[in-house]
Amino acid sequence: MTDQISWLPERVAAAEREVGGTFDLTACVQEPIHLLGGIQSYGALIAVRDGVIAVVSANAEAMLGLTGLSGSPVTRLIDAGQFATLEGLADADTGQTAMMPVRTTEEAGSGQFDVTLHRSCGMLVLEFEPGGSAQDFPMIYSPIRQALMRLQMAGTVLEACKAAVREIRAITGYDRVVAYRFESRDGPGEVIAEDVTADWEPWLGLWFPATDIPPQARRLYERNWIRVIADVDDETARLSPGVLPETGDPLDLSMSVLRTVSPFHIEYLRNIHVRSSMSVSLLSGGRLWGLIACHGRDVNALGPQVRAACEFFGVALSLHLAALQERDETGARDRSRGVISRLLEGYSNGPTGTWPMDRDGLLGLIPCDAVLVRSGDDIASHGDDPGREQVARLLAELPVPPFGEVWHTDRLSEDLPVLADLDPPVAGVLVLPVGARDDCIVWLRGERTVSRRWATDPDEPVTLGPHGSRLTPRGSTAVFLASVRGRANPWTATDLAMALELGRAVVRIVVTHTRRLSALNVELSRSNVDLDSFAHAAAHDLKEPLRGIANTATFIAEDAAGMDEVTIRRLASIQRLAERMDELLNSLLYYSRLGRTELHRADLDLREAVLRAMVVAGPRLREAGVSVMLPERGSVVAADPVLFDQVLTNLLVNAAKYAHPEGPRRVTVSGGPDLMVRDNGIGMPPHLREQAFQLFRRLHPAGTYEGSGAGLAIVRRVVERHGGQVWAEESPGGGTTIRASFPAGRDLQ
Repeated sequence: MTDQISWLPERVAAAEREVGGTFDLTACVQEPIHLLGGIQSYGALIAVRDGVIAVVSANAEAMLGLTGLSGSPVTRLIDAGQFATLEGLADADTGQTAMMPVRTTEEAGSGQFDVTLHRSCGMLVLEFEPGGSAQDFPMIYSPIRQALMRLQMAGTVLEACKAAVREIRAITGYDRVVAYRFESRDGPGEVIAEDVTADWEPWLGLWFPATDIPPQARRLYERNWIRVIADVDDETARLSPGVLPETGDPLDLSMSVLRTVSPFHIEYLRNIHVRSSMSVSLLSGGRLWGLIACHGRDVNALGPQVRAACEFFGVALSLHLAALQERDETGARDRSRGVISRLLEGYSNGPTGTWPMDRDGLLGLIPCDAVLVRSGDDIASHGDDPGREQVARLLAELPVPPFGEVWHTDRLSEDLPVLADLDPPVAGVLVLPVGARDDCIVWLRGERTVSRRWATDPDEPVTLGPHGSRLTPRGSTAVFLASVRGRANPWTATDLAMALELGRAVVRIVVTHTRRLSALNVELSRSNVDLDSFAHAAAHDLKEPLRGIANTATFIAEDAAGMDEVTIRRLASIQRLAERMDELLNSLLYYSRLGRTELHRADLDLREAVLRAMVVAGPRLREAGVSVMLPERGSVVAADPVLFDQVLTNLLVNAAKYAHPEGPRRVTVSGGPDLMVRDNGIGMPPHLREQAFQLFRRLHPAGTYEGSGAGLAIVRRVVERHGGQVWAEESPGGGTTIRASFPAGRDLQ
C-alpha cells in the first residue's frame, strides 16, 4: 500500500484534512476495490476449479434454480458440452473476458442465461445474467453501426467525444453522458463533452481533482474497458467462501462485470443524486486517457449485449482518438521540423561551434514561456526572462543528460526542492544537451493556470451530506488548488520527440563541422610547413646575392674616382636598399623560425623579464626619453623565456619608436598571468589596429619611422604559439595599450 499512500502528495493530503469532516481520503486510496468479496445482485457468480464449483454468490442458488451448488460438479448446472465450450472461450485469444448464452440443465430448470467468463485465482469464473431475447442483437447492431459511422466523420478529438456521448446516451438511455479527459496519468480531469437531460445541471468544462479516481481504480479501468453499476441501493450478494484458503484473500474480481461497488464510490454517486452508472475506458498506448461516464436517476441494468456494444464503441472511439491524436502530432512534428530546418540553416553554414540565438525558432519549436541557451560561458535567454540570478541558479542545479537523452519535469519543486523558492516560480523544465561540457538548451514553463470551473460552489467547503460524509464532486478549492500548485502543463510526447530530433540534428552538424575542420587543419598544417620551409629557404638563400650586391656597390663607390654626384647618390641608394632588404630578410627568417621552434614554458617573473628585455631595448628608450614603469614584484607569466623576451623587446622598442613628440614619455608594463604594455605615444587609428599585426604592414609612410614592420607580427606569432591572443587598444589619455594572454597549458604547435 505504500505506493498508493505516496501517490497522494502531502500538500493535497493536508488540504483534505483542512477541509474537515470525518472522511479519511487515505482509506479510499488504499481500498482494495478488486477484493470486495461480493457482486451486484442482478446477476449470480460461480467459480469452478477442476470441474467442481468452489465459489458461489449468495444469490446463485435462488437465481440459477439449483441448491447445494458449492462443492458440486459444474455439470449439475451446465451440461458437459456447454462447459467445454466455455473453457475453450476462456483459453481462446478473445481478450481477458468472453460471453456466450447458455441453457442450464433440466435439474436446474433449463433456464436461459447470458454468461460472461474469465479466469482468476486458477479458477474459471462464470457470471450469470438473465438471457436476452434473440431479437436484441439486431436492435443493438443497427444503432451501433450508424453511431460508429457518424463517429468516423469526426475530424477532431473534441468532435469525436461530442459524437460519442450523444450516441452512447441514445443507446443506453442514461440521463447524463460525459467524456472526461485526464490531464496526465495521475492528474486531474476535465469534462470536455456532454449530453445531458434538460433538468440536470451541466458539467461541461468542470474539473475534478485527481483524488476522485485513486490509482487502483485507474489500474482497473486500464484492464477492464467497461464498468456498470445497476443500482446504488443494491444489496450486495456476498461470495462464499469469503476468503480463499490457498491465498488468504477474497476471490480477485478485477475482471468481473458484476463486481460489487466500493462504499466510497456508492457514497459519491448518492451524493450527486445518481442511481445507476456506467464507465467506458478510453485508452491511449495502453494507458488511461479518459472515460465515458454515464449517470442515470433510475435503476439501469444493461444486458451483456448492450454492454458489449458499448465496450466495442469505447474501443472504436479509443482507436479513432488515437488516429486523430497521431494526425495532430504528425502535423505538429512537421511544423516543428520546419522550425528545426530554419533554425539550423545558419548553424550548418556558419562558423564551427557557434549556436544561433534564434528567439522565434527556439520559442516556436516547443510551446513554452522561456528558453535558455548555454554555450560555453555564454548564456542567452529568450521569452519571459526569469532574471540573471534565477537563470544562474537554474543552470547550476539542473542536470544535463548525455547526448541522445533529455531531462524533463512538470513539477520542478517536487523533483528539485532546492529550486522550490524561485520567484517567479518555474514548474516545467526540459533540458537538451547540444555541445561539449554542459552546453544545453532549456525550455521553461511556469505554473499552469488554475482558473477552472468547479463541480459545485467553490465558496461552500465540503461538509457532511444527506448520504454520508462527502466524496462528491467537491466544492473545496483548497483540495483542487493543492493538487495543481507547482505543476506545469506536462511535456507531450511530441515535445520530447522534437527536442531529441533537434539534438540529433545538432550532433550531425557538429560531426560534419568537426570532419571539415579536421580536414582543413591537416591541409593548413601542410601549407604552414610548406610556407615555413619556403620562407626560411627564401630568406636564407637571398641573403648571399644581396650581400654581393651591397659589397659590389661599396667597391664601385670606393674605386671610381671623380664620379659625378648623381652616380654617387645612386650607388648610395643601392647600398641603403640592400641594407633595408637585409633587415627584412632577417625579420622573415626569424618569423619563419618561430613556427618551428619548440616551446619550453616556464613560470617567469615578469619584473625580471622586463629588466632583461631592457638590456636590448634600453638604449632606444633612453635615446627617445621614455621612462619604464616596472611591474609589481611577484607578477608571474607562464611562457617560453626566450620567446617572451622577444615579445617584451619588440613592445618596448615600439614604445620608444612611436613616442609622442611632447613629454613626459613613459611606458608601463604590468600583468600576471597575462601581459599589458601601455604607452602614451602617438597611438594608432582604431581601424588600423588589426592591420598593425600583419607582417611588414606599416601604418606610416616609408622613411617616417625606421623598422621592418615585423615587430607586432612577431609578437602575435609568439602569443598564438602559446595558445593566447593579442590585441591593441587606446590608452587612457592617448597612446597605445597592447594586451596579450598566456593561458597555461594551451601551446599551439
